[in-house]
Amino acid sequence: MVRPAAAPEVREVTPATWADMERLFAGRGGPSACWCMVWRRAADGSRPQRGPARHEAMAGIVAAGIPVGLLAYDGGEPVAWCSVAPRATFVPTMAPTDHAAGPVWSVPCFFVRRDHRGAGVMAALLDAAEELAHARGAAVLEAYPVDPASPSYGFGGRLPFFLARGYVETARAGTRRHVVRRPLPQRTPRD
Repeated sequence: MVRPAAAPEVREVTPATWADMERLFAGRGGPSACWCMVWRRAADGSRPQRGPARHEAMAGIVAAGIPVGLLAYDGGEPVAWCSVAPRATFVPTMAPTDHAAGPVWSVPCFFVRRDHRGAGVMAALLDAAEELAHARGAAVLEAYPVDPASPSYGFGGRLPFFLARGYVETARAGTRRHVVRRPLPQRTPRD
């Protein structure tokens, strides 16, 4: 297992970093079947069901400048992904709706290359997701982890990871996913 000597560099996925996301997703073990479109709709409102259509849909969303997530790099190479965006950009059934004290951003999934797992990359991505959401005006960051022994939905993270970082369970989404939230610091005029 690779242990990065320093914290990974984290960058937002934009048209300028799109090729890096493609390289990570298409690489060995990458999430090229879903392209992180399971919880999103394409720009035309459709829900693509196959890898190539999902790839094309995600490319369109990124090209439109809509936030989709973050990439972590080790030595200039993309090694991990975190989906983070306004909850309103995901399908409505992703989590129970409520009346939070401001905009809610969601972190529905992570992907860390096998050779970088256990090296703190997921924590670095979540830190960066919190910073990005705060900078874009979110009041709350929400995630959907599962119990440690859950046989599925592990891409959303495990519940103890989030609880240890100050997230609080607020609901359930289906039978396996927990809905956890963390209020983000209030923005001041100098933020």
